[in-house]
Amino acid sequence: MKEQSNFDPKQAAKRLLREGRSGALATLMPGSGDPYCSLVNVATAADGAPLLLISQLAIHTKNILDDTRVSLMLDERKAGDPLEGARVMLMGKAAVTDDPAVRRRYLARHPEAEMFAGFKDFAFYKIELTRIHLVAGFGRIVDLNPADVLTDLSDAAELVEAEPDILAHMNQDETCRLYATKLLGAAEGEWRCAGCDPEGLELQKDQTALWLPFPQRVRGPGVLRVMLKQLADQARAA
Repeated sequence: MKEQSNFDPKQAAKRLLREGRSGALATLMPGSGDPYCSLVNVATAADGAPLLLISQLAIHTKNILDDTRVSLMLDERKAGDPLEGARVMLMGKAAVTDDPAVRRRYLARHPEAEMFAGFKDFAFYKIELTRIHLVAGFGRIVDLNPADVLTDLSDAAELVEAEPDILAHMNQDETCRLYATKLLGAAEGEWRCAGCDPEGLELQKDQTALWLPFPQRVRGPGVLRVMLKQLADQARAA
């Protein structure tokens, strides 16, 4: 995290959301209303909304089918005391979706899920956020609105539509590795791009995900190409 004077809670929450690969999902038990917590894998839609792939046989899914209210906690995975790291609590309502873009983005983040994503008891869920609570260290506890964390797509339809081609092109060369290692300080490895939105790139290596925010908002593939070349030049010069 940056120094207090530079701390941006909205940006911190967005980073946790875009970099999260798994989290604690809280649901409500039917009848008693008792809280039930489970571990789930997570991805994000183009606008940043959390995505889940869960089975109807799981208790948390049965709970959601009875009461759609959920809470999802994502934390900053780093060495040391977990309580000293940042975490974000995302509250909202989970609903089944058959949007092909949801399936594509989830499997880009979790390709190993391809083997069971088509099973009849599994379905994709999208969480419509209602509240966000960020804890990012001492004196850095902030309540946020969905609009503070989600990415506006109203002027970026062309970019969203082109995302599959963008990812296929980016994952053909070494630029993702350069972005991760030179611009984000990550370890060497086979980095790839798992997502692209108007505000940044989602990079991934094995079980580690990183978010590279753009210097300015990108709305279409043409502007994106210019932006990516500038970032690549910056990375090579680092």
